Order: sequence, then structure tokens, then C-alpha cells
Amino acid sequence: MKCISRFIPLRHFPFLLILFAILNFFLQTASAADEPFTYPANWGGTGLMETPTARIMRKDSFRTGIAQVNPYRFYYGATSPLKNIEIDGRITEQLEVPSNLANQKNAKDKAVDFKYQFVSEGKFMPALAIGIMDPHGTRKYPSQYIAASKQVYPFDFTIGFGNGRFGKKPLISQTDDIKLEILTDPESWLKDSQFFGGIQFAPSEKFALMVEYSPIMYHKQTGDPAQDIHFTDPVPSKFNFGVRYKPTKWSDIDISYQRGEQIGVNLSVVFDLGKPLVPLYDRVYRETPFDISNTLQDRITRVLQNSGFSDIGILLDGSEIWIEAQNDKYFYNTRAIGIILKILLKMLPENIRDVNIILKENGIPAVRLSTIRQDIIDLYAEKLTLNEFLQLAQVQTDLDDTLHAEGRYKKMFKYGYKPAFQSYLHSREGFFKYRLGLSGWGSYHPWKGASYVAGLEWYPFNTVPVENVDDSSIPVRSDIALYKSENVALSRLMFDQVKKLTPHIYGKFSAGLLEVQYAGIDAEVAMPVLNGRVFLGLGGSAVKKRDPGNPFKMKSEDVKELYTTAFFNTRLNVPEQGIAVDVKAGRFLAGDKGVRFTVSKHIKGVILWAWFSFTGTSIFSDSINEGYRDKGIGISIPLRLFKGTDSKTAYVYSLSAWTRDTGQDINHFNSLFDQIGRNTKIFIDKDKKMLLYRRNK
Repeated sequence: MKCISRFIPLRHFPFLLILFAILNFFLQTASAADEPFTYPANWGGTGLMETPTARIMRKDSFRTGIAQVNPYRFYYGATSPLKNIEIDGRITEQLEVPSNLANQKNAKDKAVDFKYQFVSEGKFMPALAIGIMDPHGTRKYPSQYIAASKQVYPFDFTIGFGNGRFGKKPLISQTDDIKLEILTDPESWLKDSQFFGGIQFAPSEKFALMVEYSPIMYHKQTGDPAQDIHFTDPVPSKFNFGVRYKPTKWSDIDISYQRGEQIGVNLSVVFDLGKPLVPLYDRVYRETPFDISNTLQDRITRVLQNSGFSDIGILLDGSEIWIEAQNDKYFYNTRAIGIILKILLKMLPENIRDVNIILKENGIPAVRLSTIRQDIIDLYAEKLTLNEFLQLAQVQTDLDDTLHAEGRYKKMFKYGYKPAFQSYLHSREGFFKYRLGLSGWGSYHPWKGASYVAGLEWYPFNTVPVENVDDSSIPVRSDIALYKSENVALSRLMFDQVKKLTPHIYGKFSAGLLEVQYAGIDAEVAMPVLNGRVFLGLGGSAVKKRDPGNPFKMKSEDVKELYTTAFFNTRLNVPEQGIAVDVKAGRFLAGDKGVRFTVSKHIKGVILWAWFSFTGTSIFSDSINEGYRDKGIGISIPLRLFKGTDSKTAYVYSLSAWTRDTGQDINHFNSLFDQIGRNTKIFIDKDKKMLLYRRNK
């Protein structure tokens, strides 16, 4: 008994025994999914209030919200990019705790947590999960835990065991390495951990009740900035009670009473990544009596031009038709092909048997589909399934030439705009600064693969301070505030040429004002191998820093006259899971040599990614870059999800932990890996479900 009491205080036995008894009594019940018990805890991860559960939010979903339980306010986001995996990121604001940053009232901390459900719930087995909280950086709230949850609907029972935040003493803080004491020192983890647990009761889809036991010893968590001010004594109670209400399927409101002294509020929304908020509807142009009087080539050209295509060429050769068009509108090339098939279904005469469709990007052939007219008819009559149709058709991506037909309705000029939001963390003027506005661009395409591009940004809402961070010995990015503080910026003014050197090898050259901070030249060559499973490439740039106050002038008296980069690039594609792993090895902007790893997850057009860099920092003579590993996260969201109509435009946002100078590269325009990825057969096959367009209408 003595030995057990080292880990479980005797006064907690009644609660734990009752919990175990109920859990074991109902262990014989049938299996259940994690839902509906996938609500957020205070900090945003799936859990009760202060403690996690073994539950995982639905795959390919995203949750964001805000919660407050004095003295903490949480801003969070969470997602499940893969089955049984959950990742959440949060900013914790410590109320009434002075910050060491000027013009900031309260201290703030950011963290990332991971949870892996290694056993899904079954008839006899509970769901089991391991969680890693705040393993890197300042580590104000770190913990590693194991949790078990068993559903006996409408009840859900959880018991867990964790150290750090849930343990007897705080863990080591402030580290540039990733700390996992549960793996590196399991004996200490076991000794320092404590039990936690709770029950959820959901009598309906609209609301749920919850009670939990939280072992957090706030008065001993000395790594917590709030401890010294708010928790000089133990909290009155370790039991928390709450109620959850779902006014809609995608929103959640939690009200709780925690620690025996505080009212808590948690507001969150959840939605499926890649699912349009407004259903997509793209009207196919209907012919007029005047159109029908024209030739077949003119009729098809006019319908395609009014349906989102340009640079259209059509050849008739006996019973065969060749159609070539530039996709200017549709996010997926497979969807664009589906639009063309829908058009041809009603327009092709009976004497046409063979159909060939070639899609282009900036004049460069990207993908060709060859089929017969009868298969198109059978597809839309549902005599053929989509898989059967594609097995009979031929899809080719290793194209090196276009039709010898003059393209009509060629768009020499293109333009667009989208909302722009950029953040700047850890400014001397505050923790979080931002600018919000619009970014617009225009392009001129004089010949195949060529683009003259201009970009302009306008930020009517801009809180980024004008500050020159001079702590770095080689400030290649740490002085970005000088550029972000401008309300109007010429983000690009450049020439870009992409060329297919062979059917499989792409080349790219860019020159001019390449991005908001650098001007110069950039070149790249890339190719797919192993049927697109792997991409290989070489790239490099030679750039000078732009003057932040004059868009057409280079910065004088800079640390370096010329910044050069050189990289060997690889990408491993796993399209079945929507995953890509990039490795960039070579010389970065500041001259540091090393490697950057980027992992991205594609979810119905939405792309989530995270990066981590290992570079030698001996070239820096300052302390802020010494030993630092650049890391961050990003997201790309197609605007088609919000417009109700298709669009190729996407909104991109990335967030880095600090603005440092290690592992930095310029922002590349039109990356070859991304272009190859859109037009490689392995990805065409993956996206084939986007081929059909309103088949039954």
C-alpha cells in the first residue's frame, strides 16, 4: 500500500475506485466511435476541461476557439490531418501577469501539442492515447500522458496518467530540443506522474454534462508565469464541473466551474477541411440559335471560352477530334476535364468517334485524356462507373508539344486579388502584431511558359511597428518588420519563364523584384521519378536586399552585398494519404548550411504544412541565432471554399515561432515541385473523383 501511495495519494482513492468500478462494470458493451465526445478542453485539444481524454477529433476536421478560466485566456486551433492523430496549437495569455515586452499588458506563451490514439475503442477495449504537450521552446505547460476512454452511451469515462503539468513537479523549460521524458526517462516519468480522469454524459446531441478530477498542483508549477502571482496556495478543489451546449452542428459553448473558485467559458467552432461553405455551382454555357449556325469548331470554342477556358485550339481529323485549352478557372485539372466532357456530351456529332483533350498551364501542355464518344455517353448515362471509364480511357502527363492549331481567345493579360493577412510575433512593441488588407497581381504572357508579373499589397489595418532588429549579425529575415510596417508595398515585379526541357524535366528562371524583401535571379530544374512518387531538383538564387522605403532601390551599406543560395531538393509523395515530405539541403540565405524538412498534408485542396530546419549557426556572432532551429506551420486555403464557384486562387498563411535568420530562403514564385505535382499521373489518378461535373443533371 505504501508503494502505491507514492503515486496515488490515499485521499484520491474513493474517486478513482468509483471511476474504475463503473468502467469495468460496463466494459462488456459494444464498441463506439469517439463522437460525440470530441469536445475541446480549455486549451483546445480534445478533452474535458483541464484534462485530456483518449478521444480524437474527426479526421480532416479543424477546430478553432477561445476560452477563459482566470487567470488564463486561451486562443487555439486543432486539426486531425491523419486518422488517430490530433495536433493543436495555442496561445496562452496569463491575465494580470506583467509581460517583458513593451506595450503589452499580459504575458503570453505559445505551444503545440500532439495526441496519438494507438488503440481505437472496441467492444472490450477502451480507446488508448498518448499525448505530448508543449515539448519544445519555452515549455511553460509541458506534459506527457497516457489516457484511456470507454464509452457506454450516453456516458464516456476517462482515466489518465501524466507528468509535468499533471504531475508532481514541473518539467525542464526553455529548450531548443524536443523533450519527451516519457521515452527518454520512463522511470522518472512514472515517478512524477499522477492520475486524472472524468465522466461525460450526453443525453442528447445538443448538450452534455461533465465532471473531472484534475491533479494539477498550481502552487508547485513554478515554470508557470501565473504561479507566483495567482497560485501561492493550493487551489480549493481538484474537481471541476461543466455543461456543454451545441447550438449548431459546427459550434460549441462550454460553461464550467473549475478549481472550486473560477467560472470558465469555452467557445469553439469546428468544420471539415476542404468542404465548401457555399456549394459550388458553375453554370455551363448554353448555346444560342446563333451559335448553332456556326461550324463545330467555332461552337465548341465559344462554349469553352464562356465556361472558363482560353487559348483554345481544335482540330478535326476524320472521325477524331483534338481539343486543347488553357484551364483558367478550375482548381483541379480533373474537374476541368469533366467540364469539357459535359460540354462534348451534347455537342459532338455521331461521326466523331475518338476524343482527345489536352489541358495547358501558361501554354505548357499538362495532361491529356483520350477516350471515345460512346464511353462519354455511357459514363453520363451511368452505364459505366467512373473507374471503368478511366480504365478504358488513356491519361498521359509526359507531354512535350501542343497542337499545331492556332489558339483562340488567348488571355495575354490576367489579374486577380485576394484578402491578405500577415502576422509578426514577439515584436518589442507587443507579442502579436499584424497587418490586414488586400493583395493583387497582374500578369502578361507573351509566349509559352513566359510571365511578366506585378504584385501590389495594401494594408489599411497595420499594427506592425517600424523597428530595425539589429541584434542579429546577419539579418536576412529578422529585419522583416522594416518591410511589413509599410502600408503599401510592391511585392513583385519580375519575369518568369517555365519550360519543359524534355517530357519529364522542367526548368524555370526568374529575374527582378522576386519578393517583398529581395531582388535578383532565381533558377530551378526538377523532374519526377518512380512514376511521380519522388521529385528531384536543383535550385539556387543570387539576390540583393531591397530598400524598405523605396520599392525600386536596393539597400545600401547592407551586411552582405550579395546573398546566394544553392539547394538539392527532393520530395517524397504519398498521394494515397495526401502527404508529401520535402527535404531541402544546401546553402541558405545567411550562408548557413544544412537541411530543412517540410511535411505537408493535402485535404481536398486545403494544404497544411510544418517545417523544421537544422543548419550550422557558427557563422552568426550573435546570441539570438546561435543554435536556433527555424520552424513553423502554414496553411493554404482555396478561395473556392467561400465563393460558391470554382477558382484557382488560394489564400496562403504561415506562422513561424520567431523571426530569426537561420534556415531562411527567398519566397519562390511558382515552385516547380508544385507545378509538377498538379500534373503528374499519380495525382491525376488520386483526383479522378473530381472528374465528373453534375453528372445527373
